[in-house]
Amino acid sequence: MGFVTSLNQVSLMFLLMAVGFLANRVGFIHEQTSKDLTAILLYIVSPCLIIKAFEQPFSVHQLTQLSLAFVGTVLSYLVAIIVGRLAFHRVKNTEQRTALQFGTVYSNAGFMGIPLTNALFGSAGVFYSVPYLAVFNLFNWTHGINLFKSEKNQSSRRYMVRSVLTNPNIIAIVIGLIVFLASFKLPTILQSGVNYISGINTPLSMMVIGNSIASIKWRELFSDHLIWPGILLRNIVMPFLTLLILAVIGLHGTALLATATMAACPVAGIVVLFTLLNDGDPAFAVKLMSLSTLFSIVSLPLMIAIAAL
Repeated sequence: MGFVTSLNQVSLMFLLMAVGFLANRVGFIHEQTSKDLTAILLYIVSPCLIIKAFEQPFSVHQLTQLSLAFVGTVLSYLVAIIVGRLAFHRVKNTEQRTALQFGTVYSNAGFMGIPLTNALFGSAGVFYSVPYLAVFNLFNWTHGINLFKSEKNQSSRRYMVRSVLTNPNIIAIVIGLIVFLASFKLPTILQSGVNYISGINTPLSMMVIGNSIASIKWRELFSDHLIWPGILLRNIVMPFLTLLILAVIGLHGTALLATATMAACPVAGIVVLFTLLNDGDPAFAVKLMSLSTLFSIVSLPLMIAIAAL
């Protein structure tokens, strides 16, 4: 997977984002429409894509690679949490500090990573991306959400466990693992339905991201110098450290490329949602997410090419 090949595919992703951007600007996508499309992606399309990827004969080698990807991703998240704290603990503004620490750890694995691995590596890419997505959800709804809360307003353990267990992607992963371990084949009509629904994941995900970028005030986008260290850590440093960890533990081939691609994605868009949920000002989080996404048109192909060496 060379730089030019991955650049072409990432460029296609950005072309699809541009469609969402333009749809917003001409008034085709409104705030409620965006929420509805996001819900469709989260609760219907993405789970179908995951289940589709797991529908294949059981293989000890694949199970081993899945396990290694899971362990490597957990280690990379722990490293990212430490790096984020060390890098931004002196930032005085609480909302900015929280957004930067969150952005260091959490990539846009669901909305951008899964469509990209599917486009680059097919169902095998999605299959090996699942451990990263599982770890993302486990950390995001425990460590991630609590970053945005004061010590007096920490989420209860019951709420965090419920958030993880009821997440549609986690449920799909459990179903997919059962399908894979049992070498179960879906009935033809159900399989066709899953295939049709999962097929809209890439264009719809990119359009939703493009729609969110359309709300940016471009004159203010480059005004905050604190954003750039955050982008450097999220788009370059952490993907490279993750790649080193994965290589050291023995991950290789498509499993390595898919996991590295997930790690190289820009700041997760949920940073904006968590800020809003805790009555914060989302302006900095929006700028961080948007600039990280725009910069990823260069950083993503670069990191994928390095992973392919």
